Amino acid sequence: MNYQYHQLKNGIRLVHKYADSNVAHCGLIINTGSRDETKIENGIAHFIEHCIFKGTVKRKSYYILNRLDSVGGDLNAYTTKEETTVYASFLKEYYSRTLELLADIIFNSTFPAKELKKEKEVVIEEINSYKDNPSELIFDEFEQQIFKDHSIGGMILGTPSNVRKFESKHITNFIKHNYNTDEMVISSVGKINFTQFVKLCERYFDDFETNNRIKQRNPFINYQPSIISKNKKTFQSHCLIGNVAYSIKDERKTGLTLLTNLLGGPASNSRLSIALREKNGLSYNVESSYTPYSDTGLISIYFGTDNETYNKALQAVMKELEKLRNIKLSSNQLFNAKKQITGQIAIAYESNLNEMLSIGKSCLVYNKVDTIEQLCAKIKAITAEELIEIANQVFDPNQLSILSYKSK
Repeated sequence: MNYQYHQLKNGIRLVHKYADSNVAHCGLIINTGSRDETKIENGIAHFIEHCIFKGTVKRKSYYILNRLDSVGGDLNAYTTKEETTVYASFLKEYYSRTLELLADIIFNSTFPAKELKKEKEVVIEEINSYKDNPSELIFDEFEQQIFKDHSIGGMILGTPSNVRKFESKHITNFIKHNYNTDEMVISSVGKINFTQFVKLCERYFDDFETNNRIKQRNPFINYQPSIISKNKKTFQSHCLIGNVAYSIKDERKTGLTLLTNLLGGPASNSRLSIALREKNGLSYNVESSYTPYSDTGLISIYFGTDNETYNKALQAVMKELEKLRNIKLSSNQLFNAKKQITGQIAIAYESNLNEMLSIGKSCLVYNKVDTIEQLCAKIKAITAEELIEIANQVFDPNQLSILSYKSK
């Protein structure tokens, strides 16, 4: 069945897919994240994500958490550089309960001072736990290095000093300017008639005032490659190699996604996994990732290894990048790479929760959702010539940045 769409009178968009399952999934995705913060606000988008569960005009924290938990549902949220998402999984008969709760916590949260004080300590502990995990911390510091002095490079969690300063007035001001109704999508995958779903959304969301976006994001420009090495008290060395990449609306995005998957995707037969782990035993964890943003993107390669084998592992990565730049994939290699990623996409969409989150973001960015068949058609159209051109752009050795943590 195709995806179905509707727009409420205040600009909030709806996207729904009927799924014959007793379990439904629904979320509200907002086109606002940590890159929309000023320097003194850094961390507030994530802090708000925590605090919307701490009390509304008609509910205290316990009753928010109990509303779905008491019927076996699950309520959750996350913040990225460009989105804030609140979502739930629940039995299909609780659509009305879920949508009413989402509306309440997004639009009616009161942010009580007592609850903010407690939640600050929770978030600061979350920040400290990141600092204790070098394999996670290095990704945040690498983005700071790549997007130097720009809000997109700021840590999503913020800093303890910033978090301690946040008060209700700061939160409400950020929401007023960044939680825009024309930049919100309610996404659903579940066993409910679309007409009924629309009526429920109208009941619980239609009366909220239209708040269209005026504030525009500051684009990132003037990337300068750099190499930074830091001494850390770690058991092994960690390394990230990368470059700026294509934005989320760039037509080359699909080709780079395929190339990234071939290089260091989740499969154990990726080129980096074979070169570093299987053939030489240099690394347990090696991967590549591509994150597209609204105006730019980031391609990165991570590996962890012993101090003594760091240079050898780095050389192995650079050799694989050189192959991608200089050796065109054979027709069989290209066919297998396409077959692998289309299979991964199909498996990911077997999860109705994953699909709900994916179609919500697609609707937010493109105002439409590609079906699996359309996605596969785009992948099928990629040529070996396109991939080698992309590899020479994003893996140009003169444009690569490196961040390494060397154990003391």
